[in-house]
Amino acid sequence: MLSYIIKGGKRLEGTISVSGSKNASLPIIAGTILSAKTTKLYHVPNIHDTQITLKILKLLGCKVKKERGKIVIDTKPMRKTEIPEDMMRQMRSTVVMAGAIISRFKEATFSYPGGCEIGARPIDLHLSAFRKLGIHVEEKGGFIHCTCDKIIGTEINLDFPSVGATENIILATVLAEGITTITNAAMEPEIEDLAKFLNKMGAKIEGAGTNLIKITGVKQLKEVSYKIMPDRIEAGTYLCMVAATGGKLKLLNTEPEHISPILNKLQECGCNIETQGKVINLEAPKKLKSIDIKTLPYPGFPTDMQSVFGSMLTIAKGTSVIVENIFENRYKYTQELQKMGAKIQIEGKMAVIKGVRKLNASKVDSHDLRGGAALVLAGLCTKGTTYVNNIEYILRGYENLEEKLQSIGASIKIKNN
Repeated sequence: MLSYIIKGGKRLEGTISVSGSKNASLPIIAGTILSAKTTKLYHVPNIHDTQITLKILKLLGCKVKKERGKIVIDTKPMRKTEIPEDMMRQMRSTVVMAGAIISRFKEATFSYPGGCEIGARPIDLHLSAFRKLGIHVEEKGGFIHCTCDKIIGTEINLDFPSVGATENIILATVLAEGITTITNAAMEPEIEDLAKFLNKMGAKIEGAGTNLIKITGVKQLKEVSYKIMPDRIEAGTYLCMVAATGGKLKLLNTEPEHISPILNKLQECGCNIETQGKVINLEAPKKLKSIDIKTLPYPGFPTDMQSVFGSMLTIAKGTSVIVENIFENRYKYTQELQKMGAKIQIEGKMAVIKGVRKLNASKVDSHDLRGGAALVLAGLCTKGTTYVNNIEYILRGYENLEEKLQSIGASIKIKNN
């Protein structure tokens, strides 16, 4: 078990460059299966989730080579169509590989995915969409076996704008016969990045980034090189961490329009924010102000930032209210913050946070990726030494977290227990 040891109470100041997006990298890596050729990807973050995804490709028969600044993936030798169960259990996003595998081989076998403990995240929308596309889906003993003679484009209306389901439908239909339309599609920038990547390969995808996506099937795809978009959740996390310590940050390699809800809420807290191209400058006040937040699908406030903001607001002046509308079990981190002296009351979907003057150093446990980052933020604010355990969750989504924080004045290191 790995832990972060954090000696807090330091004002953070300096420059950080944002890594490539975790949530864009994973479906794009899956998308390389479709071409049966060689793809070069740049700006893929070196994190647990991308490592697992690349390992799956190798186990399926693909050739993966890491070179300086890029990853070269040759999917031509791939023959296997079963995603290893132990890999599926480690992270939920592996399910998007199913769409790509079915599209190319007309069959795929996989188990139900795992991931962070933030509530029920069924894949019913994925399987329902597959069936509408003419794919036979058999569920037995925890495994799902998909087969088809061909994939026929159709109209698919999602009951909820699921990111994963939208991505899986796109991947499954790029090589399909006819036209597929997705209504009530998720609109996240990561979906737009996936579509840009696939279109560069020769796909015909229109409307990505809106709630209506049209995919016209093509016969084949070509070799490409592609640079992954910046990670908007990582960007928001560092902005909040610096804001919580009353610091100053210059954030490089960002897409400010992707995180406007985050920037707006930080400004409500009293932070001075200026953007110029791909650079965001933040200067925090001596004391943050309380705010209210409601999580919503994009372009609303992202659920992935809820816990990080919740942690930051524990030391803001006044009472803040957060309403979590996406996942029903995303407040586990608040129990750990209470050990540090935070005043938080949970009422169903709502968290009422009464700001305190300071948090106390403590030993706390991560239960999920973003909740773990929230505990790191809390540790940075305390005067004393905080131990954040189970950081394997955090390593799933943040590249070189401790090194980046050290570069702006934080005292943080990893300990192998």
